[in-house]
Amino acid sequence: MDPVKVGVLGLGTVGGGTVNLLERNRDEITRRAGRPIDVVRAAARHPDRPRTCSTENIHLDYDAQAVVDDPSIEIVVELIGGETLAKELILRAIDNGKHVVTANKALIALHGNEIFSRAREKGVTIGFEAAVAGGIPIIKAVREGLVGNRIEWLAGIINGTSNFILTEMLYAGRAFGDVLAEAQRLGYAEADPTFDVEGVDAAHKLTILASIAFGIPLQFDKVFMEGIGQISTDDVAYASELGFRIKHLGICRREGDGIGLRVHPTLLPERQLLANVDGVMNAVMVNADPLGPTLYYGAGAGAEPTASAVVADLVDVVREFTLEPENRVPYLAFQSHSLSDEPVVGMDAVETAYYLRVEAQDEPGVLADITGILSNAGISIEAVIQKQPAPGAETVPVILLTHRVREARMNEACERIEALEAIHGSITRIRVEALL
Repeated sequence: MDPVKVGVLGLGTVGGGTVNLLERNRDEITRRAGRPIDVVRAAARHPDRPRTCSTENIHLDYDAQAVVDDPSIEIVVELIGGETLAKELILRAIDNGKHVVTANKALIALHGNEIFSRAREKGVTIGFEAAVAGGIPIIKAVREGLVGNRIEWLAGIINGTSNFILTEMLYAGRAFGDVLAEAQRLGYAEADPTFDVEGVDAAHKLTILASIAFGIPLQFDKVFMEGIGQISTDDVAYASELGFRIKHLGICRREGDGIGLRVHPTLLPERQLLANVDGVMNAVMVNADPLGPTLYYGAGAGAEPTASAVVADLVDVVREFTLEPENRVPYLAFQSHSLSDEPVVGMDAVETAYYLRVEAQDEPGVLADITGILSNAGISIEAVIQKQPAPGAETVPVILLTHRVREARMNEACERIEALEAIHGSITRIRVEALL
């Protein structure tokens, strides 16, 4: 059969990796897709710049709309990132009757409902495996591999930058700012690292995973986000002393009255598999009925891992060419007319355990005051560590580990503790999850 003609928008790291992978594994990909897949046209901001891939057989220019409007192009691969232009180009491609593959997690999380609706109207397919966890086929695993399961919860390390920082803080004892600067030098973090360290990037990905896991519309605006900037090397050390490791997790879980969506630093038991995912690697753990817990681990970013996911989507799209739209795999795992209106609950309704670090004056009765406030709030304490003050210091760190309690109740207790005259500064609080 004739090759499928593909147009690529953006020939940067991932775009170049995709072209290289399609060429390197051409025979294998053709056998799996049933037809050759050829990139025949691409748009790049600087067409004359040297590339990491061969462009010998690719018509290369700077006009992305020309690629989208080219009648010979059957599939458009969007790899330029951002929201505004990418959205315009994808909707234009859909209106032109072209299938789309994208690695743009922000676009899917924020505008996916609109994009999927338009694609259904036009009878085209949208592939977005590369938008979450790089080369890990987590979307396909949850959407298709676990189709017979009821998902109870999902938790993942889905941002390599924050995981790299926390790993270095644990093993090298380095401060947050020092490791962040190195992550920027190594290219793991952007010059403005806000999306990574404040949890925005992970929240985009969690939004997508939660919709696929629970069959709810994409609702990025309801994700609770908390970054890792307040985590100190002392917190990492105290957590280790208590038998835990700190990870920046995205968690979606059934919470009784709805579904909780949250991204925040989390203490995990040190023997748990997810707690031992280090460096820039990603991993997602899914607990489902009847399968139970499963872990999906791999490279969450980079040219070749992400290209692997892009090419997988390309093959899926080609395979579905002969299928009627209603027979294709639903974008969010559930048929569009049967998406659930189950609410996303606020963080106050989430129940979890807590690590608390309180800087208190080194004087009698302070610990009793703190534990009394927790007791009066109905919060049980699992462990307490009171450290010796540093030479010349007026305060001493008190570390407490609680049993599970609703966030709203913990918030009230923390406000009362911070109001004590013997307390200096706000409480450092990290949520604790046993997961299994």
